[in-house]
Amino acid sequence: MKGSTVSKLAYKPVGLLLGAAAGMAAGVIFKQVWKVAGHDDDAPNATDQDRGWGEILLAAALQGAIFAVVKAAVDRSGAIGVRRATGYWPG
Repeated sequence: MKGSTVSKLAYKPVGLLLGAAAGMAAGVIFKQVWKVAGHDDDAPNATDQDRGWGEILLAAALQGAIFAVVKAAVDRSGAIGVRRATGYWPG
């Protein structure tokens, strides 16, 4: 088997687990950031009729940015771990 094929196969289950962990971590971080920002204990849902457009869109943008940063950091760390374990960069 070629090295890149081995690293891709090795990274597949690692990537799935890391992706799930990243999603959970991002959710926790977002809730804390939302509280610290002084808004509310709960972030608004898009269908919350008591919240305005600005608050809904701000929450969505913040949540998306946090998720993207956490996912990128976790994916990058996982790829580095696979390279250390296999000698090959997954991808």
